[in-house]
Amino acid sequence: MAADTPVEYIKHHLQNLTYGKLPEGYERADGTVVEEATWTFARTAAEASDMGFMAFHVDTLGWSIAMGILFIGLFRFVASRATTGVPGGLQNAVEMTVEFIEGMVRNGFHARNTLIAPLALTMFVWILLMNSLKLIPVDYIPTIAHAMGLEYFKIVPTTDPNGTFGISIGVFLLVLFYSFKVKGAGGFLKELSFTPFNHWALIPFNLVLELLVLFVKPISLALRLFGNMYAGEVVFILIALLPFWVQWTLNVPWAIFHIMVILLQAFIFTTLAVVYLGMAHEDH
Repeated sequence: MAADTPVEYIKHHLQNLTYGKLPEGYERADGTVVEEATWTFARTAAEASDMGFMAFHVDTLGWSIAMGILFIGLFRFVASRATTGVPGGLQNAVEMTVEFIEGMVRNGFHARNTLIAPLALTMFVWILLMNSLKLIPVDYIPTIAHAMGLEYFKIVPTTDPNGTFGISIGVFLLVLFYSFKVKGAGGFLKELSFTPFNHWALIPFNLVLELLVLFVKPISLALRLFGNMYAGEVVFILIALLPFWVQWTLNVPWAIFHIMVILLQAFIFTTLAVVYLGMAHEDH
């Protein structure tokens, strides 16, 4: 798995394990030609790009699902063994997390909807777990994957824009759903048409401005999370290029600092999602 140059090493670690369809007659990196359209794993970044929109980032999907299962299993385990006495460390951590999310929802969401608090808890813990994978040294899991015959393997789903956009688009669809449900199609259109300027002559301007704001929300949610996690990943990769004795003097402080970034990004994403859903429930 070792790359010949630092640039190749960085590119290698930033490439996802991609599964997609290569068209008939496609010439692969090793010189072989695909005789008929075939679903396969990409061997190079160029092949991954040529697979197009319908290609899957298997590592992002796999680790996202794994962290979701870990979240469900962990909270189920704690709930099934909860005690009314002095809680253990794990139960105490789960209870603190639940109380923290309850406070967040109480402050940022003023309507009545029993879905919002569980949704906020799921987003916060799920994103936190995915972000925390960044603390695993960058070469460990890819080395194991390479030994299994997988050329590329990224383990942090939030360093892939496909992963962050998947969550943010889900939030956006919920915002649209509750906007129409609470306000009605006419009420939602009226809100877009007469905000911020309440005059019929400015309806075209209001619509352009409000639609822009509406569609920027999922984009900003996704790119904020992706940008911060991706930048941190690049720094970890750059540190890994240094001599071994230098790596630990830089890697440990950066990892400790990045714990705050991991928590902060999960908090910001969840808070903004709750605020956006709260705005969707406001019926003026």
